[in-house]
Amino acid sequence: MRETVLEISGVSKRFGDTLANDDISLTLGKGEVVALLGENGAGKTTLMSILFGHYVPDTGSVAVNGAVLTPGSPRAAIRAGVGMVHQHFSLAPNLTVLENVMTGTESLFSFASDTKSARRKLADIAERFGLAVNPDARVGDLSVGEQQRVEILKALYNDAKILVLDEPTAVLTGPEAEKLFATLKEMAAQGLSLIFISHKLDEVMAAADRVVVLRGGRQVAERKAAETSKAELAELMVGRKVERPVREPATPGPVVLEAVGITVRVDGVDRLKSVDFTLHAGEVLGIIGVSGNGQATLAALLSGTAKRASGDLVLFGRGVGDLTVAEAISEGIGRVPEDRNGEGAIGEMAIWENAVLERIADYAKNGLVQRGAAIDFASQIIEAFDVRGGTPTSRTRLLSGGNMQKLILGRNLIEHPKILLAAQPARGLDEGAVAAVHERILEARRAGTAVLLISEDLDEVMALADRIQAIVGGRLSPPVAAEEANTRMLGLMMAGEWTENADAV
Repeated sequence: MRETVLEISGVSKRFGDTLANDDISLTLGKGEVVALLGENGAGKTTLMSILFGHYVPDTGSVAVNGAVLTPGSPRAAIRAGVGMVHQHFSLAPNLTVLENVMTGTESLFSFASDTKSARRKLADIAERFGLAVNPDARVGDLSVGEQQRVEILKALYNDAKILVLDEPTAVLTGPEAEKLFATLKEMAAQGLSLIFISHKLDEVMAAADRVVVLRGGRQVAERKAAETSKAELAELMVGRKVERPVREPATPGPVVLEAVGITVRVDGVDRLKSVDFTLHAGEVLGIIGVSGNGQATLAALLSGTAKRASGDLVLFGRGVGDLTVAEAISEGIGRVPEDRNGEGAIGEMAIWENAVLERIADYAKNGLVQRGAAIDFASQIIEAFDVRGGTPTSRTRLLSGGNMQKLILGRNLIEHPKILLAAQPARGLDEGAVAAVHERILEARRAGTAVLLISEDLDEVMALADRIQAIVGGRLSPPVAAEEANTRMLGLMMAGEWTENADAV
């Protein structure tokens, strides 16, 4: 039996009409790894925010090592040894690693910072847990994986004995995620207790000792990881059997978009280099690649936020210049951006405002927005795309990541676009939401929409795409037919190994 270090008892929390947590109780043992599993919007983050003192529960309590924490006090949680690594990092990009880690740890009345001792303590922690990072590096210059290490180091620097990680792999590449979980297992072996919030079944099965499942704000199940399966957890999480949609064979239509020798230069660097591709009506063209190889630039070019240095772009059979955002939208190009929070929606605006944001002129008369019509449009999206967690007048930031993604996808697909740019459309989504998003993309394909799918997820691309190209260092490989591809071939293509006799269909 493990020594109990954390006990959450009967916690409930309501936001207006939404019951986010409903009488939840769970425990955590010393050196134990518990996965908190659930759909987007199931109440996972709310529960952990109560644990860390960001929210005050309506009922219930949180105790660490037998002592009840002061509700709504992050300072009390930190003093008790609770650390939290948020999904969206809370680091200052203009400061160094050491400066970020030290922030808030010294008295305001100190005459000078004891950087020497802090540097030594940080180095000891980094070595103990295998979290190597340059303490003098500017955080804004680090990769996403390195920034996450800094967040973990910051919590450990505050002497955390219980570490909570909110969707820790949401923005990580596959190798970064594997490295993170190896580190977490080492932490647990050294006596640290861990809770990680997730909806990814593979990582839950690989990393957790025990799994607690939330659905609709309620705790519906608890399982030992060794005694369950991905199929059981998926059904517990969603409340029904989840099956991914299957792409059926289809004959693509005419070419609607063609790029010939396109180069895009950003700050003097060629982000796209002589790129060629064609996109047909009624097909999904998958672009795979490790993050940072030019995918974002390609999406920016086609959505009207980047300009060409050279090359030709042919849209619906006619050559076009550099598109503006308004022109891209008027041409029938819809987009699901990679960064839903930074580019896809404005959190402080209402759902109805975000629903019409890209087509505001269609909902304006004499310079005034027709609020009633816009709210009706938002209501249609909410109903048709099962956007949960708010009404048309709710703030968009109150939606979970998955429901925000469904809002963004819905405002595009409900208008029946001719071309859909979908960048990482299922990143950070739970199993049920992934299935729903994939089904919507395939529905659009059946309706004749040409879909350019940009993704780092090989399984996603192989499930949805008719043809696949890899992007490496700003260059695109020749296309291969999805039926002839396998994970080994695609992995080699993502590493820049392709041949001229690839199936150019």
